[in-house]
Amino acid sequence: MAGVPSIYPTLLYSDAKAAIQQLTEAFGFTQVAVYEDDEGAVMHAELAYGSGAVMLGSKGRGGAFDKAMEAAGPAGVYVAVDDVDAHHRRAAEHGVEILMEPTDQDYGSRDYMARDAEGNVWSFGTYAPQL
Repeated sequence: MAGVPSIYPTLLYSDAKAAIQQLTEAFGFTQVAVYEDDEGAVMHAELAYGSGAVMLGSKGRGGAFDKAMEAAGPAGVYVAVDDVDAHHRRAAEHGVEILMEPTDQDYGSRDYMARDAEGNVWSFGTYAPQL
């Protein structure tokens, strides 16, 4: 599986369609796939950013993962970006709650932190682990 990420953060949202809109418009993700049920609930979606991706779906649709996540709190996800300041401006222009303005870190990264509409914390920075 060379060149294919092996870890995919997976999140469930009460309003998965609104989450997809926020993640694509404010954070610059690209919609790869969205699968809906007959009532229009998002069963599974894949959004890409650079060489990584996140999977998401609607809460309350049943199944083992939905039940396991039932009492889970918000998640935190880190995404490596080339231009933190431009990325931050885009998110702020879309009304995203900024938790930490772009900040130079002691370890050489420049990061900022934001919260999506359902409480998940997204960190964006220049640090990319060398695996």
